[in-house]
Amino acid sequence: MRNGTGLGNYGRTLVNDLARVAPDDWQLRLYAPDAGRDDLRRQVTEAERLSFVYPQHRPLKLQRSLWRIGSIVDDLQRDGVSLYHGLTGELPQGLQHAGIRSVVTIHDLIFMRHPEYYHWIDRKIYEWKFRVACREADRVIAISQRTKEDVMELGGVSADRIDVIYQSCSPRFAETVSREQMETVRSRYGLSERFILSVGSIEERKNILLAVEALHHLPQNVYLVAVGRQTGYSQKVLKIAEERGLAGRVHFLHGVPDADLQALYQMAEVFVYPSRYEGFGIPIIEAIHSGLPVVAATGSCLEEAGGPDCLYVDPDDAEALAAAVSQLLRGAEGREQRIQRSREYVRRFEGCDVAGQVMDVYRRVLELPARL
Repeated sequence: MRNGTGLGNYGRTLVNDLARVAPDDWQLRLYAPDAGRDDLRRQVTEAERLSFVYPQHRPLKLQRSLWRIGSIVDDLQRDGVSLYHGLTGELPQGLQHAGIRSVVTIHDLIFMRHPEYYHWIDRKIYEWKFRVACREADRVIAISQRTKEDVMELGGVSADRIDVIYQSCSPRFAETVSREQMETVRSRYGLSERFILSVGSIEERKNILLAVEALHHLPQNVYLVAVGRQTGYSQKVLKIAEERGLAGRVHFLHGVPDADLQALYQMAEVFVYPSRYEGFGIPIIEAIHSGLPVVAATGSCLEEAGGPDCLYVDPDDAEALAAAVSQLLRGAEGREQRIQRSREYVRRFEGCDVAGQVMDVYRRVLELPARL
């Protein structure tokens, strides 16, 4: 309940949807190292058969980390858990030995595909957790076909153990925000009337510099708003923008609450997502639900997320990005038709359908013969 990025959103949205479709005699327990952030925990809708479970007598962060990767199994046995789902790409060691069935969702293997974006220690830890998950899991859920291919190639997992189930998107993004709320948000962040939007951690892999460079080729009154956790890369990009006379047209926002994010999506003209590599790209789905046309980068799985009516460009071609954005600005021919067709495409990611597919995986796992 501390992760405010796509990984955390995946878990909270899926848990809410599972609580609606699970059989009446199922109990859902959400195991977490601690209560986390109040605002994120409140995104999990209260339900009679859904409960939170935290480790007892483990006040230190290291103790909670060790619980998460191993000793949680004792609590699962104590609580009579039949099936454990690792929502964030990892499973504790010992599940097989304890006779507890398991499913793991693998979101991406960027740390193996692009190790240059990670500290070597983090990379080793992530890889070790991935190997454990592949060994322990009865079934693997991949959030895209591209991720499935990566799990097969880099994890040695056979295709018949992997199910591709796309991420669902919170339904709140399809809810219309009032004009008054939009103007309040515009005033709060000092935003211009016209802007293109990007959402995601502002780090090198996300490649927001390409969108900054594209501003050179767009009308002077079109700005860029990038929402996400800031890193050292943020300062690098801002310095380059200043050197090129673009600093006044670039807004980096972080710590944006959900209600404001929803308004920002609906205020923007175009959504841009120039990331070099993603496991899926849930912000694209959020943008489409919000009524935005999308331009994304080629090279990973973003075409799977956005569908054929979004536009895709090389992640190193700023002019191509600008040309694609120009085709989608308000008033551009065919813009509204693209938005409508994209909305039809992303219906496949609606929550209950995704949760239903996950429930099917659970049932199949619980029907497997006992391990020897």
